[in-house]
Amino acid sequence: MTAAADNAPVKAEDRRALVVACGAHALHDGYTDLIYVMLPIWQHEFGLGFAALGLMKTVFSGTLAGLQIPAGFLAERFGTPLVLALGTALAGLGYCLAGFSTGVAALAAALFVGGLGASTQHPLASALIAQAFAGTRSLRALGTYNFAGDIGKMTVPAAASLLFVVLPWREALILLGGLGVLAAIVIYVLIPRFAAETAAAPKPAQSARGGARLGQFGFPLLLSVGVIDSATRMAFLTFLPFVLTAKGASLPTIGLALTLVFAGGAAGKLVCAFIGARIGAVATVWLTEAMTALGIVALLPLSLAAALMLLPLVGIALNGTSSVLYGSVPDLVAPARRQRAFGIFYTGTIGAGAVSPAIYGLLGDAVGVPSALVIVAAVVLLTLPITLALRPALANVPAS
Repeated sequence: MTAAADNAPVKAEDRRALVVACGAHALHDGYTDLIYVMLPIWQHEFGLGFAALGLMKTVFSGTLAGLQIPAGFLAERFGTPLVLALGTALAGLGYCLAGFSTGVAALAAALFVGGLGASTQHPLASALIAQAFAGTRSLRALGTYNFAGDIGKMTVPAAASLLFVVLPWREALILLGGLGVLAAIVIYVLIPRFAAETAAAPKPAQSARGGARLGQFGFPLLLSVGVIDSATRMAFLTFLPFVLTAKGASLPTIGLALTLVFAGGAAGKLVCAFIGARIGAVATVWLTEAMTALGIVALLPLSLAAALMLLPLVGIALNGTSSVLYGSVPDLVAPARRQRAFGIFYTGTIGAGAVSPAIYGLLGDAVGVPSALVIVAAVVLLTLPITLALRPALANVPAS
């Protein structure tokens, strides 16, 4: 990737690729978090216990996470436009079916359909951006795409809450699901038809010292950083309410605190991608992970008011690393295998985020929340030497 690639004019089809990918990310992530709004409604409608409600969420999220790698294989065979459009239609259809469901089995089947469709978005949209943008532009574009997902997480559940004021929940879900079917048509029409890329190995890994070794182990090392980062994020969010409760926080204050973290995280996904394009991926990961570890430890002795002031900065560091990591995937895999690589990467990071609360929860029971958080912060620092091992490859992506 050269400076010439970074300075070349952005083509209209490249901009269209970014718009389509960001729109798909916002809609799919919005669908994913819409389930949280629906859980109390389904509990009342179907008489579900908390275990059954958790199972409903697991059906959707587990299907989404587990089928991302097959989605990449399908896109390699049938093309990104068709698979991403069909996936978006299925995600919308899942919510339409949920609106028609008359029992728990039908609801679970509807959520399976929705998760099946949602599994296509992360690997395919990310690879689409990586194909449209090169060099530091790819990092910035993927950061923008990452940020769009958080916009969807806020807007779709909020739109559903407003619809519930004027419509019964079934009609509201059918309407929101129909939006996904319409979006699928728009995606299929607007998505650029890029030429298939060859399977040649990426130039940075080849040109770096020890390039053959990096070509073989670079992506697994990057994935390991992503796994640790995602596990840390979920563990921190699990323990944070208990830390704040010990400081005297009420339930509304805990809600405010989580909002501050999420707002900082959304900003961090965008800002850190641009910082990464400026100072390089390795330096940015060191900065964000060090800030994450320090921020987690610093929260423990602070007063409640001081902790609330610190939380947006913790959120920036906590979520900002992800944009840099996702943006580095194209630099470590062959272009023709990017969809597959993004599928593996998202599966690994989402899976780590899913299991880490249980693992760290056992640790919290054993040593207490404050000590568990110190251990979480220490584990974050393991990413630093791993990232340093990636420096020969990632350093070849020029800063701008």
